[in-house]
Amino acid sequence: MLTTLKTAYTDTRAADLAWALGREPLPALAVRDLQLNGAVLQLRLLGASHQVLLEEDEGSCSETVACMPGSSTPLPLGVAKRLGEWEYEFAARVETLTQGQFAGRAQELLALVADHPNGLAGTFPGSPHAFTAMLAQRYEGQVRWRTWHAYPQEGQLVVTRSRVGVRMPTAR
Repeated sequence: MLTTLKTAYTDTRAADLAWALGREPLPALAVRDLQLNGAVLQLRLLGASHQVLLEEDEGSCSETVACMPGSSTPLPLGVAKRLGEWEYEFAARVETLTQGQFAGRAQELLALVADHPNGLAGTFPGSPHAFTAMLAQRYEGQVRWRTWHAYPQEGQLVVTRSRVGVRMPTAR
């Protein structure tokens, strides 16, 4: 699903993104509700940022990657946490691209997500390559999602991947 976000694109920076677990739902510009084999997943675009809300019998999870005023948790390269019965993993990287590379990558990602049954992408008026996109799936008992946050004025693309699944018992 591809939508044009009804907000002005402001010159936020990739370096301003922060990460948080467990935040309450924030006001969203676009929402996609998904059912993934027993998991209820909500993909939420918050402008140049995202929030994912996951509900399952085993519990719930809320991931937010956004420019959050007053946040002291910058965007980490990687996180691994236990959330009750679940294992949660998060990874992020920043790609720096030339203007031509950025335009091509933006078109490729928007086409991929727009046509995917579990995708949500939002573009900003005024800049054809300013977007936030999300793609989710259920694979081998885990819920996984990837996100892309585009900052064309900097030539930067922030790419994240997350996975949540039931913790496997350890052998003794």
